[in-house]
Amino acid sequence: MSETIVYAVITLGGIGVIAAVILYFVSQKFKVYEDPKIDTIASLLPGANCGGCGYAGCRALAEAIVKAGSTEGKACPAGGSDTGTKIAAMMGETATASDPKRTIIRCQGSHENAPRKFAYDSITSCAFAHMSGAGESACAYGCLGFGDCVKACKFDSIKIDETIGLPLVNHDTCVLCGACVKACPRNIIEIRNIQENQAVWVGCMNKEKGVDAKKNCKVACIACRKCEKACEFGAITVENNLAFIDSTKCTACLKCVGVCPTTAIQTLIKEQVS
Repeated sequence: MSETIVYAVITLGGIGVIAAVILYFVSQKFKVYEDPKIDTIASLLPGANCGGCGYAGCRALAEAIVKAGSTEGKACPAGGSDTGTKIAAMMGETATASDPKRTIIRCQGSHENAPRKFAYDSITSCAFAHMSGAGESACAYGCLGFGDCVKACKFDSIKIDETIGLPLVNHDTCVLCGACVKACPRNIIEIRNIQENQAVWVGCMNKEKGVDAKKNCKVACIACRKCEKACEFGAITVENNLAFIDSTKCTACLKCVGVCPTTAIQTLIKEQVS
């Protein structure tokens, strides 16, 4: 009986050793090599996994950088220039300075400018209200004010100001990840370059005819084309009853701001407009 047990133990042990050897060689044969740079770059990233870079998360961005062998077109907005410089140095590159940007709200339909005309009593979600064609304002293009952008922000950088009914961005903490941009069903949030020649935009998304747009919001773009005629650089076009400013052509002369009858055009430049 004891010999049977000994033989069984030896047999099973031998099978275990042989299986372990086979598994070792198989694992070595089919193992996937991972560049150690991936872990290093991932450790330099903030770990927010906000998706602002266009990838699923920080590690996915690190893998993409290592695979491409370059940081070109693969910036981390949440990490900022310091993180970009460190990663570029790791990849043997020199970080190039990018244009400063800012998250802007392309709607001025506050409680004062666009008085609420309806009572909304349903799911407090911008996406739901937009899908169902509801909301408290008569403007079908403006901010709904239910805070989908606030919920999407992982950095607590955007809030709905209850006094005016519009989102306000804390630019000191905003990392330009773009989560709020994706969350807004009416596309009123935009990340825009703010260099001097790119600091002017139309703070309205209403594509209704001028009379109807003005009826619903007193600071709406009414497609009067005064800004288009005033611009000497061809930076402004009016399509679908809405003016658009091409930031690549705009020189921030501010003439369009001065002629806009509804103050629909906004700017970060603090100069006086004559």
